[in-house]
Amino acid sequence: MKDLAPAVRRIDQDISSEVDPRTTVTTALAALGIVYGDLGTSPLYTYQTILGTIDGHASVVDAIALLSLVVWALIITVSIKYCIFVMRADNHGEGGILALMALVVGRVGGQAWVLTVLGLFGAALLYGDGVITPAISVLSALEGINVVTDAFKPYVLPATLVILFVLFAAQARGTATIGRVFGPVMLLWFVTIGVLGVTSAVQEPRVLLALNPLLGAGFLVRHGWHSFIVLGGVFLAVTGGEALYADMGGIGRNPIRSGWYVVVLPSLLLCYAGQTALVIRNPALEGNPFFHLAPDWAVVPLVVLATLATIIASQAIITGAFSLTRQAMQLGWFPGINIRQTSDREYGQIYVGVVNWTMMVCTILLAYSFGSSDRLAGAYGTAVSTTMLLTTALLFHAMRDVWRWAVLPAALVCGSLLCVDLGFFAANLLKLTQGGWVPLALAGLILVVMLTWHRGMDAVRRNTAKREGEIEAFIVRLRDPEVSRVPGTAVFLSRSAKQLPPLLVRHLEQFKTIPEVVVSLTVQFRPVPRISEPERVTVEQMAEGVWHVAVQFGFVEIPNIPMALVHAQAQGCPIKVDNVLYLGSHDEVIRNPTAPRLPAWQRRLFAFMYLNAIRASDRFELPPEQFVEIGRQIAL
Repeated sequence: MKDLAPAVRRIDQDISSEVDPRTTVTTALAALGIVYGDLGTSPLYTYQTILGTIDGHASVVDAIALLSLVVWALIITVSIKYCIFVMRADNHGEGGILALMALVVGRVGGQAWVLTVLGLFGAALLYGDGVITPAISVLSALEGINVVTDAFKPYVLPATLVILFVLFAAQARGTATIGRVFGPVMLLWFVTIGVLGVTSAVQEPRVLLALNPLLGAGFLVRHGWHSFIVLGGVFLAVTGGEALYADMGGIGRNPIRSGWYVVVLPSLLLCYAGQTALVIRNPALEGNPFFHLAPDWAVVPLVVLATLATIIASQAIITGAFSLTRQAMQLGWFPGINIRQTSDREYGQIYVGVVNWTMMVCTILLAYSFGSSDRLAGAYGTAVSTTMLLTTALLFHAMRDVWRWAVLPAALVCGSLLCVDLGFFAANLLKLTQGGWVPLALAGLILVVMLTWHRGMDAVRRNTAKREGEIEAFIVRLRDPEVSRVPGTAVFLSRSAKQLPPLLVRHLEQFKTIPEVVVSLTVQFRPVPRISEPERVTVEQMAEGVWHVAVQFGFVEIPNIPMALVHAQAQGCPIKVDNVLYLGSHDEVIRNPTAPRLPAWQRRLFAFMYLNAIRASDRFELPPEQFVEIGRQIAL
């Protein structure tokens, strides 16, 4: 046990000494609106789903035991796992499973490819979660009107589809303005569900017994294999926990932790306790117990507030998918996609059209196909539980390779968390036939796209490396009397930092002339969120009038080449950004008849993505009137 002491002291020191200047009322409210939408709206469908796993009726003992399972799922998974451990594994302040993967992969040996695939699959699963969350959240909110009357029941699904369509269609306009009200609305939501819960819970003090974890454990033992079905419903209470880590870079660690411990956790516990007390008092209760917490006059306003809260939760999921896409693209695991900044103040306010419309189609199809929140709950949870399991696996390597923990404390902590994750994972596997295969299939498809793109780009780099010119040979060629220099500046985009781009070599060979100032420009994306300005640009003169400029960007940054060249000019490169001709290649992937580098199906998929990927002029903010593409064929 001696090995545990240093680790525990480091954890305590990390938490107690952490100072975050961004921890203000404003940032705390922002955390409520951005981070806790999914977790905060889970009471709308979680308890109803749990009761459905036991045929809708529970004895007093079982009802309290079920509450105990929910309470300790929230404490262990969110309060301990994410708030204490996972959120400490930041990548230069950024969070999310891709940031965690980038943090640990570079520090391990032969296991790097395994951890890479785990991280990529975990990221792909978040897309699967992203198409289900808006559907189940909005459906469960609108279904609350059925508590008052069944007259509107036929209109719940059509209204849900309209709201989902409007939500996704509005993304192109940006959310900077409405985002300011997200926090206050969610604060009102948490206060409301907390008040409703405590009003019911005080009438049945026995719900306090749920704080004893042995009651929940006893329920699992008594019900044997059926407990896994129940755990599948309990897990819905913690879906959204991954958002605490994923949104850490934009909000800050302390505001997220403060929001959880001060507002969100108490409100959720009170709401679940209130629903449990209601079920104990009314064993024959029909319908969703959440909306039965409110008096009849308050049900309609509660439905409106719940709908607003679910829209906010859906918005957070969509924005998270946009950010995840940008990270994957910058890290080289996704083809170039057009990303538009929708706010000149908020860096995280971006719009990715392809992702938005694809998610919209999938979400609307899911909502229409399943038709109700209780049926959709069968498909919900498989993606999130798998992501959480993979996060724990990566966390172990962060403890060992980044924090330098001994094997024993790392194994004890991650082993304990892994037991909980495996229980939820196994429970959600039972949902595969109920629709749980949908997010897994979507994630598998996205993983294939990621691996194909990365492998294809690696093959392209190896192919073009053969055509790159040696610097020494190029310098000798420049001394040829037949080579002339013409006025002007040309920037040749290059994939290599060591050799000259084939485009420049071919230009010299064919035309025997080059501009007075030639820049071989290499853009590199580092596995860190941001690059400091002093490290952004490196300038090297290779020959008279010939320069190499290397520009680095982090995986959450929007690359701007003209701005980077301004820094290069300040470092001595004689370049005028307003009078530059940028030259890049427009490649066509064809089959290599002698030594194909990719299987036929993978080559076709890669060729399609490569052809439709965003052009360098759009990705790097290059002025279109100053950019020229020259076509060539690459045999793979």
